[in-house]
Amino acid sequence: MIAAMKATDTRRIGRTALRVTRLGLGGVFLAIDAQPAEADGLIDRAAALGVRCFDTAPMYGNGESERRYRGPLARLDRSDVVISTKVGRRLEEDAAGTEQWHFDFSRDGVMRTFESSLERLGVDHIDILLVHDPDDHEDQAMREAFPALIELREQGLVGAIGAGMNQWEMELRFARELPLDCFLLAGRYTLLEQGALTEFLPYCAANGISVIAGGPYNSGILASDLGESASYNYRAAPAEMLERARAIKAVCDRHDVPLKAAALQFILAHPALAAVIPGAASIAEVEENVRMVETPIPGALWTELKEAGLLDPDAPTSA
Repeated sequence: MIAAMKATDTRRIGRTALRVTRLGLGGVFLAIDAQPAEADGLIDRAAALGVRCFDTAPMYGNGESERRYRGPLARLDRSDVVISTKVGRRLEEDAAGTEQWHFDFSRDGVMRTFESSLERLGVDHIDILLVHDPDDHEDQAMREAFPALIELREQGLVGAIGAGMNQWEMELRFARELPLDCFLLAGRYTLLEQGALTEFLPYCAANGISVIAGGPYNSGILASDLGESASYNYRAAPAEMLERARAIKAVCDRHDVPLKAAALQFILAHPALAAVIPGAASIAEVEENVRMVETPIPGALWTELKEAGLLDPDAPTSA
């Protein structure tokens, strides 16, 4: 068996002084699926297990994710924690007094969103600030949002900057045009798909840009029982993707390795990947994510997946 990494191992973000634990905590489910008390407890438990990379965004639960981090973060040494949040979706109260988000990649919108995030999180600086899903706003993001992030970084209010998206093609364009430190890439470099392997990840590795992987289970399919209701890319899984996932699981089963463990450790084997940030809606899920990162995996598993055509032959693995 190949000795597994530790969830608490760290990697540097780009060329900054920031270091993140290989396992982080995504902030979507703790805002949507967990009750406030359980969200508080699961963040505390993640911290107790040594997780020090916490991701969130104003969009997640319309500000609730950031608010739920506030109490637990106040109990930690701020210098020992890396907080990642995002701009580009600004919250405003509607006529009923409920906060709702809308896209805003203007300089003013970025600054207002950043200041609101500081308030909700109860902090005076953000470690990683990302432009959130500018898919349909590329020009404005280039002209206004990213220059605002560069300004915040120069002022010392932000440690590292980049973009968080569900696609790598636009992130690659940003990487080539802008002085960025990192990217959050959700669902596009996983055990199921490795499209980012040919251009994006090699560019990042060669240019000192770190990548954090979100959506490591492809929005659920790799964390499910692979039944007909499995979700892939935020919708019902296509038959061919479900068949592929089942074939991968069959190989994992032959080697007595949980599918989730293979999913997380495959991602982290690439030299450009600094961390993976699966979400969690309970303390049990936090604990399971740590076990999955630290489960020993034999090199023969990766070899069999490649020989079966279920994994890109050029993909780095822990073996």
